Amino acid sequence: MGDLKHKDESWDFRSADTKEYTHCFHTYPAMMIPQIARRLLNEYGCEGEWLLDPYCGTGTSLVEASLFGMHSVGCDINPLVRLIATAKVTPISLKALDSEVNRLNDAFFDIEFGTTTIPDVPIPDVPNLDYWFSDEVKKFLAYLLYQINKVEDEPIRNFMKVAYSETVREVSYTRTSTFKLHRMPSEKLENFNPDVFGIYHKKINRNRQGLIAYLEKRKDVEATICHANTVAGELPIPRPLGGYNLVITSPPYGDSQTTVAYGQFSRLSAEWIGLNNARKVDRIAMGGQPSKSIFEDSPVTTAIEKIQTIDEKRSRDVSAFYNDLGHSIDTVAKMLSPRSTICYVVGNRRVKDVLLPTDEFVVHAFGKHGFSHKETIVRNIPNKRMPKKNSPSNVAGQTSSTMNEENIVICQRTD
Repeated sequence: MGDLKHKDESWDFRSADTKEYTHCFHTYPAMMIPQIARRLLNEYGCEGEWLLDPYCGTGTSLVEASLFGMHSVGCDINPLVRLIATAKVTPISLKALDSEVNRLNDAFFDIEFGTTTIPDVPIPDVPNLDYWFSDEVKKFLAYLLYQINKVEDEPIRNFMKVAYSETVREVSYTRTSTFKLHRMPSEKLENFNPDVFGIYHKKINRNRQGLIAYLEKRKDVEATICHANTVAGELPIPRPLGGYNLVITSPPYGDSQTTVAYGQFSRLSAEWIGLNNARKVDRIAMGGQPSKSIFEDSPVTTAIEKIQTIDEKRSRDVSAFYNDLGHSIDTVAKMLSPRSTICYVVGNRRVKDVLLPTDEFVVHAFGKHGFSHKETIVRNIPNKRMPKKNSPSNVAGQTSSTMNEENIVICQRTD
């Protein structure tokens, strides 16, 4: 890596507004900030060409590609984030949206002012529902969903479901300070009486403002989200003739069980909405299935062997993650044009106090497919929502810093 890796604080974007346009739609763990995608597009993008994001999450790079003027395709195994990303990039008619929102307001007006009770509608069959929601909240959420599902226009229905998803999390008994599912302490539960429709209404209004800004600047390009799992060799569609020219992505930091609980974060909302496989996300995620083999001849081999001497099981989890990331990179490389650029935003996390050089792993994996390493930019993470500390020894009170900076790895293929 040598001189090609350097620290550059101009990539920190400390005071940047990370919630402009449709980026304001929904919180999600470890989101890439839009300013990084925007700057990479300005340096390596080309209007009218195609961008791929193989782990698109809620679609940050796809939104930025649409504003820049590149067609884009994103894939993710999590059905909730595919819904959010789809809503963020899809243009809808504000007039049609407003008429549906007004219909919803009318349906709730009499209930809000106490002149009628909430009509009984079926409550979705979600496991442990009583543990996470009060009876009152369950009735409100069920009726709200019933009204949203009446919307015939799918893009508008998706837009409304995204605000609903965030509302579900806020009105549940989960501690919103963490992404994992933890119930709030009992003394808080007694006074917890959220205004379901009020919260939903605020989300809709905020998202509508973001949508207006997005529609004003969005170029006339395609943006598609699909469920292709590149780890399993699945290829996203559509695929442009000649291949994608640019990849801007931030792959998962590690196996979900021990790093960022993407699946747990989205499970309650996904189950209310009725999305398939909501509970499988962390299992089918990278490193979700333990690996038998330890890497040979890879930049992470030494680190994994060191972890193995401390904790055999954790070394297998880590090995499984890199195994999957390597398979995914093999799939991605197949779809890229002869003159493409890849930008992978990765964090080098510590496991059992051993630093894992993920950035070097990415360079090595793309190197097998004819990509040369252009540079790795190291940036501080002032505002990425993710755990900054973990417990390497699982002894209470003993924590070590997992990540305060990340690496933007840039490799190029030249024909």
